[in-house]
Amino acid sequence: MSTHTDETPFKCSLCSYAGTQSVYLKRHMLTHTDEKPFNCSLCSFKCTRSGNLRSHILKHMGEKPFKCSLCSYAGTQRSCLRRHMLTHVDNKPFNCSMCSYKCIRSENLKNHMLNHTNEKPFKCSLCSYASTQKKNLKTHMLTHTGEKPYKCSFCSYECSTSMRLRGHMLTHTGEKPFKCSLCSYVCTTSWLLKRHMLTHTGEKPFKCSLCSHACTTNGDLRIHILTHTGEKPYQCTVCSYKCTKSGSLKIHMLNHMGEKPYKCSLCDYKCTVSGNLKTHMFIHTGEKPYKCSLCTFKCTRSGGLKSHYVKSHG
Repeated sequence: MSTHTDETPFKCSLCSYAGTQSVYLKRHMLTHTDEKPFNCSLCSFKCTRSGNLRSHILKHMGEKPFKCSLCSYAGTQRSCLRRHMLTHVDNKPFNCSMCSYKCIRSENLKNHMLNHTNEKPFKCSLCSYASTQKKNLKTHMLTHTGEKPYKCSFCSYECSTSMRLRGHMLTHTGEKPFKCSLCSYVCTTSWLLKRHMLTHTGEKPFKCSLCSHACTTNGDLRIHILTHTGEKPYQCTVCSYKCTKSGSLKIHMLNHMGEKPYKCSLCDYKCTVSGNLKTHMFIHTGEKPYKCSLCTFKCTRSGGLKSHYVKSHG
């Protein structure tokens, strides 16, 4: 009955949260205590819900029971499938008044607007990192603890998020389910495909408020802003190396470890990042997936295509 009357009688004593059932309040309280009572027996993963643990176990088993009826996507959680289905929806009623961004949820628009206001309410207590989203802060904290709870069952790869692990697993299967409709580009995630499509449209919706720089993702804009502040929040614990990206720090750490987890199946080439392996494979296939829309130029790297545009058509 309470769900119909909008009553939320179960209120948190530590924040403004209110819920319709006591079980929801109990689950919410775990966010304040950081208690994670459900532990994976195969890795260090911990969580607050038994359902999340069941979904996590499926990742070890490789099972993805929730399948999209419109494309080859499959996931371990019904909620992930629901979120994926939104990528097939053309109607996006919530529009940003400052750029061309559109979305289907008002909550997503609110989070997006923080990119324009530069407001970052979620701040790290150990360094100057700040983010627009709480989940990003949680992931960032792993850079301080060194924890990598998501482990590949085929190689020694470890990472801090399930999304990165899913992307990595595709390097073993070779599967690239997302295909560009304008060229031969294929990739492992819908996000990468969306970013790639901007190379065809030339659109750069994220603009710096301090200079004329514009880019295709809000992550790239955040990194660019650091060139104005001079800040390098990610620091190596072994040497004096500092950088603006957590990914760059991870790659740098492999130099200390001597580890090169990405290996070519056709020759003895090894490297520290999957992107370099993908580019290397073009040597064997002869493929040049990045094509200029204004002339016959082709190349193996998106950076090479961008440089070509500037030099030849700029």
